[in-house]
Amino acid sequence: MKVIICIGSSCHLKGSRQVVEKLQALVKENHLEDKVELGGTFCMGNGVNVTVDGEKHSVSPDTAEEFFQKEILAKVQ
Repeated sequence: MKVIICIGSSCHLKGSRQVVEKLQALVKENHLEDKVELGGTFCMGNGVNVTVDGEKHSVSPDTAEEFFQKEILAKVQ
């Protein structure tokens, strides 16, 4: 599974760094390093935008864990 997080300046101001850090920690905690590839890109529109295998989602630091559970963990198991 390929997960791409926007790290552009606008998203950075909206918490993309915290989203990246949270997703990295959750991938590691759930031992999914061999199943989930995290990457970064610049502007994908209003965000913090995250794509999962090309499907776009809007995520904030407050919703990152819920997003992980629903859109990543549930789909890789």
